[in-house]
Amino acid sequence: MKAKVLLSLVLLCGVLAAPQARAGDAAPAAPAVPPACELPSYLLTSESQLPRVAEAVRSGKPLEVLVIGSGSTRIPASEDASYPARMQAILKDKLPPSEALHVSVEIQSKKTAEEAAATFVKLVEAKRPTLVIWQTGTVDAIRAIDPDDFRGAVTEGVTALQKAGADVVLMNLQYSPRTETMIAVPPYLDNMRVVAQEHDIPLFDRFAIMRQWNDQGQFDLFSPSRGPELAKQVHDCLGRALAQFVFDAAHLGPAQQQN
Repeated sequence: MKAKVLLSLVLLCGVLAAPQARAGDAAPAAPAVPPACELPSYLLTSESQLPRVAEAVRSGKPLEVLVIGSGSTRIPASEDASYPARMQAILKDKLPPSEALHVSVEIQSKKTAEEAAATFVKLVEAKRPTLVIWQTGTVDAIRAIDPDDFRGAVTEGVTALQKAGADVVLMNLQYSPRTETMIAVPPYLDNMRVVAQEHDIPLFDRFAIMRQWNDQGQFDLFSPSRGPELAKQVHDCLGRALAQFVFDAAHLGPAQQQN
């Protein structure tokens, strides 16, 4: 019962937490980064690369991106405002007009890393993605899955995705000050970082990014008075950050970007 209550609280905080937007953010593919979305450069870069993404863009092949996530990946009744949709809009804005890009989302609601990883072989065979962005860790932390078992499950999942021919980006847990003292998060963050280093794949540090926004006062993740507009704002910022992260990890230069 405690785990169910914690899971509901974490997912609610993640969906509703977002920075305050500016009036110009309504445009679906605005190239400028709103002040509320700004981040230090070290949170948007990675030493690991995305060679298959880079090759697809250079050769003009379709770029298929698969986001494997949870309930916090979507915004009910506002799919176009979710971070995968915002990432797709920003990527399309930056890529050459001739580049075919498609972002699909696979929701693995309330599944641990082990449960999600068990579906990857069939999932990748059906989707054939160039890039998989795997959002995981929250359910494992809430259920207090043994951190070593969690690391093993993430390793198996990443290995399956790479063997299927996809680039992989790991995305860690969302940050919520309302649940920070209730869940032991550090072991799961550390183990995801270890797996990313061992497999030389980029880790999108969603936890650090959201904590940065909260600590700097760009938005308030603790306030209980949140609404759908706030959710749209944080998803917009996450989508922008993730798009930039993918571009940097793929080492796409001006010749591959539209602007």
